Amino acid sequence: MPYNKDIEERIEKAVSSWENTARKNMFGGVCHLLNGNMFCGVYKDFLILRLGEEKTEAALKLPHVRPFDITGRPMKGWVMVQEEGFRGEKELKYWLGMAKAFAKTLPPK
Repeated sequence: MPYNKDIEERIEKAVSSWENTARKNMFGGVCHLLNGNMFCGVYKDFLILRLGEEKTEAALKLPHVRPFDITGRPMKGWVMVQEEGFRGEKELKYWLGMAKAFAKTLPPK
């Protein structure tokens, strides 16, 4: 199943003004990097986000959020959000802002 290009377009629009970002095809979808570190992307019809373990634990308690698991082994510190969890731009920017904040804590690659 190809990735949802509408979600990708929304992400691209939201992060286009951010500095030091790049786009890369991965996981059969597309990911975005900040300072060389992946922080978000699209997998099938899901927004994937790197939040770190602490924020991931809290996010998993919210509706429409589940662990990022495409291999049978969930990736620690990552979540998948169904479109219902970011219908509006405000919600999308909230999620992307959380992922950006975590990525900024990582050393540049």
